[in-house]
Amino acid sequence: MAGASIRPEIGQSRANDCRQFALRVLRGMGQVTFLPRALTGALFATALLAAGWQYALYGVGGAALGTAGAWLLGVDEERRVQGMEGFNSCLVGVSCAVLLDGTRASTALVALLGCAAVTVVTAATGRAFDAWRLPALTLPFCVVASVITLARPAGPVAAYPADGTRALQLDDAARGFLAGFGQVFLLPQWYVGAFVLAGLLVAGPRVAGTACAGNAVGMATAWALGTPVARLTDGVGGYNGVLVALALCGVFLTAGPRTLPYALTGAVVATAVAPAFGATTFTWPFVLTTLVFVAAAPAFPRLTARSGVDR
Repeated sequence: MAGASIRPEIGQSRANDCRQFALRVLRGMGQVTFLPRALTGALFATALLAAGWQYALYGVGGAALGTAGAWLLGVDEERRVQGMEGFNSCLVGVSCAVLLDGTRASTALVALLGCAAVTVVTAATGRAFDAWRLPALTLPFCVVASVITLARPAGPVAAYPADGTRALQLDDAARGFLAGFGQVFLLPQWYVGAFVLAGLLVAGPRVAGTACAGNAVGMATAWALGTPVARLTDGVGGYNGVLVALALCGVFLTAGPRTLPYALTGAVVATAVAPAFGATTFTWPFVLTTLVFVAAAPAFPRLTARSGVDR
């Protein structure tokens, strides 16, 4: 009878472990926008699924691989609980599905290696930046995805042709605004962005409002700088602004009327420098702009920086 009573407990323990792991994976997906919420992650997974099963598979699978790899390597429990080891690997997985053929076995192998590599790069970047108390952000993803881009046989993604004759219409702007949220996951579909925005709304109106403001400012900046309408409609003008605004107004700096203009200025800068990174910018503009603005913040007494934030 003792053995019979132990077996259900073992089964319950395994079920609980699986549930906790799933929650960590979903939180890791939510951490793409600094939100360690399982519901946000679930909506982000739905967004990927709306674009195609391969994007959901590689995104969720990437987050799971990063989380599991961190456990195997003994990464701090708190980081794993908060999903901090899943967001870079999630983006690496999605980038493989976007840049390569997600239905091929070779793509799965590249994604597996990329997710393993990004866990190491995350640890190395975190240790290197710790002395300056700066976050790693999505820098590990950018490094690994850039290597994959350079190594793939197809070469870099071709740039959009210039379109100086077509004016930006209201429906273009609306589609581009929603697509800007989708481009956080490298996907240009407006309905993908709608699910991502829903995931942000889960965290509350302030978070969603800040993200929308960053998106709008980024898109307006890209339009003012002459970005072709096709690229604006695909959302490439707004996604860096979304991430910069969230980072500088509520994550690394306390959200408020003083930090919001600072964050939106960062959104403008990130959008303005994005063309320097070529056709596949990933989140390089967001990473570099946020690092500069976070490093500069202590010099401005009117801005209140949060201490101990680790990304």
